[in-house]
Amino acid sequence: MSDVRPLTEERADRGFFGQPSLLSALFGVEMWERFSFYGMQGILLIYLYYTAEQGGLGIPEATAAGIVGAYGGLVYLSTIVGTWLADRVLGAERTLFYAAIVVMAGHVALAVIPGLAGVGVGLVLVALGSGGVKGNATALVGTLYAPGDERRDAGFSLFYLGINLGALVGPLLTGLLQSTAGFHLGFGLAAVGMAAGLVQYAIRRKNLPPKAHEVPSPLGDRERVRVIVVGALAVVVILVLALTGVLSADRLDLAVIVVTCAAAVGYFALMLGSRRVTPVERHRVLAFIPLWIASAAFWSLYQQQFTVVTIYSDQRLDRNLFGWEFPVAWVQSINPIFVIVLSGAFAALWTKLGPRQPATPVKFGLGAAIMGVAFLLFLPMAGGGPNSAPLLGLIGILFVFTIAELMISPVGLSVSTKLAPEAFRAQMVGLFFLSVALGSALSGALAGFYGEDSERAYFGVLGAVAIVVGLLVALSTPLLKRLMEGVR
Repeated sequence: MSDVRPLTEERADRGFFGQPSLLSALFGVEMWERFSFYGMQGILLIYLYYTAEQGGLGIPEATAAGIVGAYGGLVYLSTIVGTWLADRVLGAERTLFYAAIVVMAGHVALAVIPGLAGVGVGLVLVALGSGGVKGNATALVGTLYAPGDERRDAGFSLFYLGINLGALVGPLLTGLLQSTAGFHLGFGLAAVGMAAGLVQYAIRRKNLPPKAHEVPSPLGDRERVRVIVVGALAVVVILVLALTGVLSADRLDLAVIVVTCAAAVGYFALMLGSRRVTPVERHRVLAFIPLWIASAAFWSLYQQQFTVVTIYSDQRLDRNLFGWEFPVAWVQSINPIFVIVLSGAFAALWTKLGPRQPATPVKFGLGAAIMGVAFLLFLPMAGGGPNSAPLLGLIGILFVFTIAELMISPVGLSVSTKLAPEAFRAQMVGLFFLSVALGSALSGALAGFYGEDSERAYFGVLGAVAIVVGLLVALSTPLLKRLMEGVR
């Protein structure tokens, strides 16, 4: 009887739009974290390459795009640190809480410390803190559902709605502040948003399920000493590389790509070789590999919203509305509008279809292929010169971005919790975010090949590659379903 009651209570709790009541607490903290994250990122690239007269730092565009890509990659790379801390030291709930405080400190640094020093300190703190928030918030959502609860995918889609509410409002407000009062006030508003998220989460965090507070695989005394030594050595190596110029601003994206690939290979090897992973769990990890590759390909294009699409919006897009030119950052709010509108429809669709919905590999394949189609849609507007691209054209492309995103992102979060070995619950979510880290860093590296003269080749080649990747994953669905051992 003791096993039946929690399951019955878990299924009976429908206090938040048919989902468990405590989803609202995680919905809230992630919404405000995304408000601060996207609000800051909406003005970050132009802050880096705008001239001093425009309030910026005057960094070359290609280098600035590489920094933004490396920063985005570091955010998701940091999920490995955050989820490892959750699994081995603090538990997911405490890691999330402390990480949110670090995020707020990073935004404060960007707001009050001038020049490159503020960028360096602020971005590192925001990246490290966001890594702790993202993976663990997702893992905590998973603890709210019993195994086999058909509401799980719908719940993750609703959780994703909270992410995009923050992503919608953040750039609108920070962009408006940046254009009227300067960049640093925009960064300061991001700090205020994160503070709001912390307050609402702190009130309800103790009510999360006991599983949320567990440390699934705590460190032994010897392991703890080894981790401290390795961590200290890593910090020393990074400082030496930075001070000697090896880790320069124009190489940051490449460094993140190399580290991310190494970390992903290491994590897959660790899970596949661990004695704590059962044969069934090992098959599921193998099935996750092609999904991971498709996800990385998708994010390498999608994350160009913060690199190439930002440059495109600043220089090629006609942003004139009734005689007023709206801020560049506002373009970042177009995609979240579509997500807010469509995420509910997707959640309802998956709920209605239930076991008849497409298998996860099909969703991933479609997401990558549709993202490729979105890049091909830039081709009719290519080569038109400054301020020639119509706003409706870009809105249409970002609509297609959103369709692709909803096929992969919330589904990827969900499947990473379903395919996760029990001993690597939070770290499996971190492994999914490594695909986002690789894609984000690649979005900065690829931006170096973008230019007015190369637009057709740039959008055409990348779009075609993404379509091929998507088709290959979709065609491998029968094999992947066998490896997934009953997980859809």
